[in-house]
Formats: sequence, structure tokens, C-alpha cells
Amino acid sequence: MKIICIGRNYIEHAKELKNPVPEKPVFFMKPDTALLQKNNPFFYPEFSNEVHYEAELVLKISRNGRHIEEKFAHKYFDEIGIGIDFTARDIQAECKKRGLPWEIAKAFDQSAPVGKFLPKSQFPDLNNINFQLKVNGEVRQDGNSKDMIFSFGHIIAYVSQFISLKTGDLIFTGTPEGVGPTAINDHFEAFIEGKKLLEFNVK
Repeated sequence: MKIICIGRNYIEHAKELKNPVPEKPVFFMKPDTALLQKNNPFFYPEFSNEVHYEAELVLKISRNGRHIEEKFAHKYFDEIGIGIDFTARDIQAECKKRGLPWEIAKAFDQSAPVGKFLPKSQFPDLNNINFQLKVNGEVRQDGNSKDMIFSFGHIIAYVSQFISLKTGDLIFTGTPEGVGPTAINDHFEAFIEGKKLLEFNVK
């Protein structure tokens, strides 16, 4: 199982980080050791002083495929969930400044909490899915899949040109505006269409 993450897939998020809006999907990967499930706590890593949260809709790949055409991409996932892409922003900034890869800031252990998944069939329109992140009871991110630059189908088609997809792989589809710092003792709750699917504490 691998975790594929799409970056800069919401225009307002790209702007808030002063990044250019991409013409093609930008993606990076996290190892399976980044996965955090069952609402287990996230332990703040000792190597960073600026870990940011990024809430994202997550696709669970349901069949193997490569070089998938966009018109068939919907056949390759049947569940949608929500997750957090934790990012060590201070380390990422240093890597960018030096022109180095920044997996060290994205792929560390527990950096990908994922909640429960819902059947794709529950959503009448995949291009109109509301999701929300609350931290300590306060709404921090409020997104909708209609604001994605690249749709689910486009993402799957593009990524599969380079990397074969396998059953169980997860695709984080990008985060809307509102990312921000995480602190010890924070309480996270993430929702899709008002249904709480992820909840955990930071320790």
C-alpha cells in the first residue's frame, strides 16, 4: 500500500502559500508508515517546531491499474474518506530554499491520519462533496470538491501514467485554504457532508 498526495489542487490554497497554480497535477508520496488510523493520537515530532495540518478528501483504490483513461477512472475507486496531510513546514521551507526534495517534511511517521471511508455510491455528485476540519471545536477548513483544479478522474489518469495503482492505495486529493499550525493538546475532528469520520488528539 502506498499513499499518493496531490499538492496545490485548490487555487486559494496555492495562493495562501504563495505557490503558482499548477498546469498539471503535482504529486508526492508518503510511505505506509505515515498512515495513522483508528483515531489514534498524533504525536508531535521532536524534529519540527512548525507542523501544519492540511485536511483532504481521500480516495481508496479498489483495483489495480496503469495508464488509466480518465473516462474509466471512476471504476478504480469505490470509497471516499478524509485525512490529514501533516507537514513539517519549517523543514519543508529549508528544503525548498536549498533546492532539495522535501519528503522529509511530508513522509514522516504518522503524518497521514485517515478516518473512516464512505461508499462512493452515497455521493450523488462527486464534484460537489463538502468536507470540513475542526480544531478544538473551531472550523479551520471548509472545502468542496467542486473547487478542485484537477478532478478525481483527472488525478487517477495522470498519476497512473507514471505509477501503477494497486488495490488499497490511498490518494490524498489536495487541501483547500485554511491550513495552519498544530499544537500539542489540539483536538481534531474531520467531516464529510456533516458526518464525523475522523477524530484524534495531538500529544
